[in-house]
Amino acid sequence: MHKKLFIPGPTEVRKEILDAQSQWMIGHRTKDFGELYHRCVTKTAEALGTKHHVMWFSSSGTGCMEGAIRNTVDTKVLHCVGGAFAERWFKISGLCGKQATRIDVDWGKAVKPEMIDAELAKGGYCAVAITQNETSTGVRQPTEDIAKMMKDKYPDVLILVDAVSSLMGDWFEIDDLGLDVVVASSQKAVALPPGLGVSVVSPRAYEKSLTLADRGFYFNWEPMMKRYEKDHQTPTTPAISLFWALDLELDSILKETMKGRYERHLEMAKFTQEWVKKHFALFAEPGYESVTLTTADNNKGINVADLNKQLAEKGLQISNGYGKQLKEKTFRIAHMGDLTVDDMKEVTGAIEQILGL
Repeated sequence: MHKKLFIPGPTEVRKEILDAQSQWMIGHRTKDFGELYHRCVTKTAEALGTKHHVMWFSSSGTGCMEGAIRNTVDTKVLHCVGGAFAERWFKISGLCGKQATRIDVDWGKAVKPEMIDAELAKGGYCAVAITQNETSTGVRQPTEDIAKMMKDKYPDVLILVDAVSSLMGDWFEIDDLGLDVVVASSQKAVALPPGLGVSVVSPRAYEKSLTLADRGFYFNWEPMMKRYEKDHQTPTTPAISLFWALDLELDSILKETMKGRYERHLEMAKFTQEWVKKHFALFAEPGYESVTLTTADNNKGINVADLNKQLAEKGLQISNGYGKQLKEKTFRIAHMGDLTVDDMKEVTGAIEQILGL
């Protein structure tokens, strides 16, 4: 039985998008694929309102996070850690042999600009890594405020942003804010199956990458850009079927407009967060709630695993808390991608019915 997904990835995918993947296979070294990939790149840039380089990799978003580190960091990188995925990015930097330091806040809290300012003032940093939307806690970091502070006080420090669970749902001005690298993946607010990751890279970040020796192979931006400039192809074999789906989904996004899409996500977020506040409590610090998912504090001590089993019988699924730290202590309801407020009413109504709220 199909279960409608209210989990923060993979999110629900429309039938026509799934069907788009069943088109006949084409050669990845043909003009046909070059045209398909070119459409995906240009439509992505148009939707995001960016003039930065857009590179779609056949990978998870984690791969693009590693690529951001390997292509930009040559001295010290500062990580802002307040959840599982910011923690992951910090670990990636260490495993890539980079000199990584961190600012830690309690899970559920946001990293404030003044915290970053105090650390950057010590000197020696070439980049700051921000998890714009922390999937484990439902916290939206104040990326706009951080970027403005850095532009004023540390204009030479690159800003790296993990927007894996927010891009194409939440909205922020990539170019105007001076964000140098924004990474995301297909299975969250883009509303595709898993398998594609995207890196949006500023010209100065790309130029910086050309000066680094140890960029690895797969996520090295230079061959991606050179191959694209040559014939709009990718240097390694792409997930062709997913690009057919992406091409169609981007048409829908452009038709809705990112303004409309963002407003729809805000509407879903407001409804879901008000519902959580009525029956439970929000886990995120007030004023820093995510636009694309809500993490509820399980202050009633319900059995989240049992709730999900009963939701499954109704063809619905939410997420338990992430990892040992938050499992059963929280639960998460995603409102991202192509879902609507009516969908949120459906899942919250089912939870009320099951729990007798």
